[in-house]
Amino acid sequence: MSRKPITTKADPDTTGHSWDGIQEFNNPLPRWWLYTFYICIIWALGYTVLYPAWPLLTGATPGILGASTRADVAAEIQRFADANGPIEAKLVATDLTAIAADPELETFAQNAGAAVFGTWCAQCHGSGAEGNKGYPSLLDNDWLWGGTIEDIHTTITHGIRNTTDADARYSQMPAFGKDELLDKDQIAAVVQHVRQISGQEFDAGLAATGAQVFADNCVACHGEDGKGMREQGAPNLTDKIWLYGGDVATLTETVTNARFGVMPAWTGRLSEAEIRAVASYVHSRGGGE
Repeated sequence: MSRKPITTKADPDTTGHSWDGIQEFNNPLPRWWLYTFYICIIWALGYTVLYPAWPLLTGATPGILGASTRADVAAEIQRFADANGPIEAKLVATDLTAIAADPELETFAQNAGAAVFGTWCAQCHGSGAEGNKGYPSLLDNDWLWGGTIEDIHTTITHGIRNTTDADARYSQMPAFGKDELLDKDQIAAVVQHVRQISGQEFDAGLAATGAQVFADNCVACHGEDGKGMREQGAPNLTDKIWLYGGDVATLTETVTNARFGVMPAWTGRLSEAEIRAVASYVHSRGGGE
């Protein structure tokens, strides 16, 4: 039987280079790949001419078409601002206490307020308004400066203990230890008194002494019964809600060095409609009065 001879494809030429005796074939690229590559180069050159592309010292080359994604975003924002203009004007004109009575206005305020809160307030008060150490929870009924919608609106508008708004809510707790207003024994005693009136474990002997220290130094702000004064932003010391903590070490630190939480004034940063919307949102979280 005759057999067909086995033929092999001839090897292509080499590049002429040799690495440790190994030579490289000079295989041409597929035409489809080469054409695609050339098209990409042409497209890239066209893009740099037509659209912003090359970075400069203060910006980028604008391109012949003058396209701008920032301008597109600004136009989209303005489109929504124009669409919301009438209801925002209505929100500003409506009495704060009457917002909840208007279903359309209340729905808008809740949605807009949630967006404002998530953008500007959640960093301190938490995404769910549950608060963090040093930043009050907005879900309970324990309010330092009042929980009516008018009180909340005022707090948001002017802030607390900031230096940028003359109408900011302001109070300052003395640093009883640092300023040597009380000695360590007196501080230890008044801490035990505070633990007693807040329903925690306490040293009875120290608490009895601390009651007099409290009466002499603390009632002006926290009241004779320790339930606080909203006019002063002084917290209620008889419940189990603590801004910084109610353990012995934390209370000792508070009495010794005081606390001075600051909240920025949002007027000027937020529009009146946005402030009213977020006030309505906070008021509805569960602790509004």
